[in-house]
Amino acid sequence: MTQAKGKGDGRAAARRLVDLVQKEVDDGASSVEEIHKAIANLPLDVLERLDVFEETVKGVRKVQEARLGAIYDVIRKVNEEVGKLAKEILARPGAPKHAHGKGVHAHSR
Repeated sequence: MTQAKGKGDGRAAARRLVDLVQKEVDDGASSVEEIHKAIANLPLDVLERLDVFEETVKGVRKVQEARLGAIYDVIRKVNEEVGKLAKEILARPGAPKHAHGKGVHAHSR
């Protein structure tokens, strides 16, 4: 292998890494959301079996589904926006080739 690779090669690899991380965060959020919903439904399932609370539980379940869905939608949206920002930074001329070693540090100027 030669070291004659252009700046674009490192940036392309970084963009692929951004895409991979975004996909994994989205998949993880979806998995956690399903688990969260299943656990949150356990007490409602028990209360629903009691005829006295059946209608109340239906309303609570609807609100709970909407709230949980909204929370995980925000997580996915933040993930999407962070990915866009990362790609914008990588597309800039003079963007750091890597984030370790002698690269850019948060406290350096």
